[in-house]
Amino acid sequence: MAKASSPGFRLDHWLQNLVLRALIGALLVLPYRWRVPLCGWVFARLIAPLAGYSRRIRDNLALIFPDMPEAEIRHMLRAVPNNVGRTVIEMYSGDEFIARAKAAPLHGPGLAALEEARAAGRPVVLVTGHFGNYDASRAALIARGFPVGGLYRPMTNAYFNAHYVAAIRHIGEPLFARGRQGMAAMIRFLRQGGMLGIVQDQHMKYAPVLRFFGQPAKTALSAAELALKYDALLVPSYAIRQPDGLSFDILVDAPIPHSTAEVMTQALNDHLETHVRQNLDQWFWIHKRWK
Repeated sequence: MAKASSPGFRLDHWLQNLVLRALIGALLVLPYRWRVPLCGWVFARLIAPLAGYSRRIRDNLALIFPDMPEAEIRHMLRAVPNNVGRTVIEMYSGDEFIARAKAAPLHGPGLAALEEARAAGRPVVLVTGHFGNYDASRAALIARGFPVGGLYRPMTNAYFNAHYVAAIRHIGEPLFARGRQGMAAMIRFLRQGGMLGIVQDQHMKYAPVLRFFGQPAKTALSAAELALKYDALLVPSYAIRQPDGLSFDILVDAPIPHSTAEVMTQALNDHLETHVRQNLDQWFWIHKRWK
C-alpha cells in the first residue's frame, strides 16, 4: 500500500478498494452456488443505487427505449446490476468459474473458422461486449486449447487494479494492458498466430461516431484495424448467462468479412445489438455509452 505521503496516494481510491476487497473476500468464503447470486443481490440492492448506476440505467433506457413501461424499467434496474455483480465475483472465483466456462456449450458458425485458423497459425481478433460474462468465452476457448490472449484497460483505481489483473490473469494468459508496452507485446502475439480477445462496446473519446441502437456512439476501430493490418479473422463471440444464473451458452459467430475498418466495426455494433435485444438485461447499461 502506498503511504499517505507518497505522490501517488489516493485516500478515496484506497478506501474504495478496502470496501470492495472486503466484500469480495467475504463472498469467496461461501460456496460458489451461494456466492454468485448473493454478489448479484448486493450490487443490485446496495451498490447500484449508491454508485449512481440506477440513474444511468434509467437514462440510457429512456434514450434507447423511450416507451418502455415503468414495470420493465424497474426490472432492468435490478437485473442489470445483478448480472454485473455476478460477473465480478465470477472473475474472482478462479478455478470454479473456469470449470463452469469449460462445461458450457460452445457452438456457432465461427467455431470451425477458429479451428482452421489455429491449424494454419492465422491470427484471430475475437470481439465481445460487456454482455453476459465477457470472460467466460475466453476461459472456455483457452480450456479447449485455443491460444487466446486478452486486451484490457487498467482500472483508474490502482489499488483495485492490482488484484483485478491477478484475477483475470488466473483465467488465462497472456494479458496485454492498453498502452505502448502492452500494445507491442500484443502485436507480437498476433503475428505469431495468437487469438486476441477484445471487449469493444464503450465510449471512446476520440473514436469516430458510428451507430449503436440507432443512436450516435463513438466506437473504437482498433479491432477491425488489427484484423486488416495482420490479416486476422474478426470473430464476434458472446457468453450468454442462462436462466439458472450460473451457467453460460457460448456463441462463436461467423467472421466479419474484411472491408473497411468503419464498415467492419459497424457490423460488430449491429451484431452485438442483435444479441443484446434478445437478452436485454445482460448488457452493462451502467456504462456511459452515448454522450
